Formats: sequence, C-alpha cells, structure tokens
Amino acid sequence: MKLTDLQKEASAEWEEKGYELPAYDREAVKQNTKDAPTWIHFGAGNIFRAFPAEILQRLLNKGAYDKGVIVAESFDHEIISKAYKPYDSMSLSVVLKANGTIEKKVVGSVVEALVADQAEPQDFSRILQIFESPSLQMASFTITEKGYSIYDGKGNILPAVEAGFKEHPDKQGHLMGRVAAFCYRRFQTCGAPIALSSMDNCSHNGDKLKAGVMAFVEAWVKNGIVEKEFEAYMKDGARVSFPWSMIDKITPRPDENVKEMLSRDGFEDTELIITNRGTYTSPFVNSEETGYLVIEDAFPNGRPPFEKAGILFTDRETVDKVEKMKVCTCLNPLHTALAIYGCLLSHTSIHGEMEDSELSDLIERMCYEEGMPVVVNPGIIDPKDFANAVLKLRLPNPFMPDTPQRIVTDTSQKLPIRFGETIKAYLADDRLNVGTLTFIPLVLAGWCRYLMGINDEGDAFEQSSDPRLDEVKQYVAEVALGEPADVHQALEPILSDQTIFAVNLYEAGLAEKVEGMFAELIAGKGAVRATLKKYLNHS
Repeated sequence: MKLTDLQKEASAEWEEKGYELPAYDREAVKQNTKDAPTWIHFGAGNIFRAFPAEILQRLLNKGAYDKGVIVAESFDHEIISKAYKPYDSMSLSVVLKANGTIEKKVVGSVVEALVADQAEPQDFSRILQIFESPSLQMASFTITEKGYSIYDGKGNILPAVEAGFKEHPDKQGHLMGRVAAFCYRRFQTCGAPIALSSMDNCSHNGDKLKAGVMAFVEAWVKNGIVEKEFEAYMKDGARVSFPWSMIDKITPRPDENVKEMLSRDGFEDTELIITNRGTYTSPFVNSEETGYLVIEDAFPNGRPPFEKAGILFTDRETVDKVEKMKVCTCLNPLHTALAIYGCLLSHTSIHGEMEDSELSDLIERMCYEEGMPVVVNPGIIDPKDFANAVLKLRLPNPFMPDTPQRIVTDTSQKLPIRFGETIKAYLADDRLNVGTLTFIPLVLAGWCRYLMGINDEGDAFEQSSDPRLDEVKQYVAEVALGEPADVHQALEPILSDQTIFAVNLYEAGLAEKVEGMFAELIAGKGAVRATLKKYLNHS
C-alpha cells in the first residue's frame, strides 16, 4: 500500500483496513486548479497538511468544491523534495482520538508543491504565474511567528530585509519581500483583489503579515523602485486584505509508534524524515481530533466555501476574543507551563505530565483562577467548555505523541502573548490585583530555571531551539544548583525586558515574586518539585 499506487488504482485493501480515500476525481481537480487557481498556501509543514489541507479534502469529498490547493515552501526546501514530490503531494492524515480509536485519511487536496525561492527558478516562475491569475482568491500562511519578523531578537533589522528594501522585487531573500513581489506582479498584470491570510498560531496574525509585507512595499516606493499606485493597491482593503484568524490543532512531529502501526497495516510510505534544517516530517502526519479555525471574513475576491467543512467565519472583534481566549488562557499558556516544567522534571510526553498531580493542578489553577477573570466570552465558542476540553480530553490524550521538548521551542517568542497579555489585563483593571497572581509568576520563574539547562536531579539536558536562548541563558550561567547566588543580579536583565514578557516585570510589581520563586527552584536537587508542592499546597 503506497500513496503513489492510488494514481493508478486503489485496491480494496485500503478500505478493508480502514483507510478513507479521496472520493473525487483528483486528476480533474488538478486540471481545474491549473486552469484557474484559487488558493496558494505558504508553509508546507505538518499543521498545514493535518488541518487546512484536510478541510479542503472534506469539501472535495462532498462535491462542494472542485479545486485543490497549491503549497509553497520558502524556509526548508527539503520538505518539498522529500515529503511532497515523491508522493505526488498526497499525504496520510492520522487522527489520534482520546478514546483510543484512529482515523486514517489519504489527503489529495494538495495538487502542486513548489519551492518559493529564486534558487528554484522554475518553481518561482510558477508562483508568479499563479499570482497573475485573476481567479486567485487567497494566499494563506503557516510559517510560524518568526516567518513574519523582519527584525532580530534585539530589534535590529535583518540584513536580508535591509538589502531587500533597496533591491528590485525580483531579488528578495526574505519571504515577506517575496510575498510583496508576488503581489507586485499581480498588481502589474491583472490587478485583481486578493486576501493574504495568516493561519499561524500568534496574536493578531494578519497584522504581523501585513507589517512584514508593507515594510517592503513602503521601502520600495520610498526608494523609487516601484510606483506609488502599488502602495495604494496594497493599502486598499477592498483589493488586498489581511484577515485575522485563530487556529488550534495540536500536530506533533510524526511519531514512531504511528509509523509502526501503519507498517503493520501494510502501508509503506512511513519514512521519518529529518531535514538538514531540523524539520521533522513524513509522508504521514499525526494530529489530535479537535481542531478550531476561526477567520475574519474579509476576502475581497471571494473564497472557497470553507464554512461547509467546519471553519468559523466572523468579524475581526470576535476573532480577537477567540484568539485571546485560547492563546492567553485556555490552551497556549498551559502548554508552555507543561513544556517548561516537563523538561525540568524529565517528562517526555504531554499526556504523561497530565498524570503528574503537581503539573496538572498547576495548569488547571492557572487557567481557571488566574486566566478566566480576564477572558471575554467570544460568543461562538464558550471559554469554559474550551478549557474543559483541553484539560480533560486533549492534553491527557495518551495517544497524542507530543513532548514538552517540542512545545518549549521558541518560548521567548511566546511569553509576551501567553502570559504578558494577562498581566497587562490585570494592570488595566481596577477590580483586579496583579499581586494576587501566583501560578503565572511560578511559570516565569520556571522558565528562568529552565535557562540553566539542568533538571531537578541536577543533570544537564539539551535545551530546545529558541532565537534568544544564547542571549538570555548567559545571565544565569554563573548560577549553580544548591549554591548561594545573587538572584536579582542574574535575573534583572531578563525580568526587565519588555520584549520577553510584554511588560517590565519590576514595573508590573511581579519581578520580586519571580526572583523569590527562582531562588526556591535552585535550592538544590528536588527543589523544583518541592517548590511546586509549596505553592499548590500539596503535602
């Protein structure tokens, strides 16, 4: 059983073993897309295949749509060459349910896979051609928050961006510059409207995408590289929109246990691929059953009927409420807390942490006692129902092979939204007292302890990648477990940094509490566990 066999003829064995196959003429869908493309997506990672591509698959299976999606990758070209092209862009979606059952779906909605880089001129030319098509309705993105940034961790403009501001649109090294260049080609040729839709898991993602793209547009106009009319086109919301969205679906890296299960079925396309850039991918993708995608309905050239497959469309204000509910309280902060303390306590699975009474109690109390008071009910999703599902079904799911080591990646980039926004909300509300916060400061102190790279048993562990890791861990480099330390001197550069926490924690009145908790966490072996027990009142 191989994905490429399905191009010829599907044997009865697939369905006998519980594999759902595409219920449409894929060759016809390919041709329809080639003739009049409507959707291109940037970011060929696992979340795209497990969620947006699978949503389109549902539409195609229902006969509610007749075009596929084209995927483009700019960061890691090997994803295209190793996980897409050998399989005609098809993949296997494995949904791991909390009750122990699984769903196996062959996803064929991706009909073309391209490298969005001038290093692959044929692919790059094809993307330009797609943007020239008046039929193109949307370009979406799952490129992680770093993909939009034109600055480094210290606020300095990236060299590739600075160079791109002075170069013609055809010579761009940063994806935001390339996207601006694709839009310029569209402006020059058909001038049709388009939505540039971020589907990344970050706050106000549409604004982050807009800021990155428009920085190039404005620089090109200022430097006389492009005409002012192009800037007017990009700023006209009736022609180019940047809708906000909230996405939520846990998609761990392809798992060895899932691979073995598929192999027992006779499914052969199970290679676990690690690219030279450290991306974990495979012809299959595993994910949880639950998924939410809420999008601001701002598509000036129309859009596929995604609402027929479960996407919620609403206004910007509601998206903002849903996003804050999830990112600041009901899921993302809980994930980060588990990631930090999971590494310190040597856990290797998220579901295993949920069996740890200290860690499960920590995130539950942080969510309900400290987060919920500042959550605004968005109406379309109830915050308590959402949180209950996270805490009782999603995180404890023993079949989800997610790890704290994966979740802790890029924590410095996540802290401002996942915790800083809640702290700011407390400071802005006269009815709330920021000094009553206990569990959020405990997580922040835990992150500072994580920077030492030493677990609760005193053993060194490998820290996950983070663009600011080398910078911030130097401040605790002289702190030793079980030895006296000037905690204030060590932590002051970290806790006062608004780019890390969205606030200066000293000005917010929380830094001294974090310092005190950190001092307890470094008291010696077992101090992490002891500190958690103390603040949770566990005997």
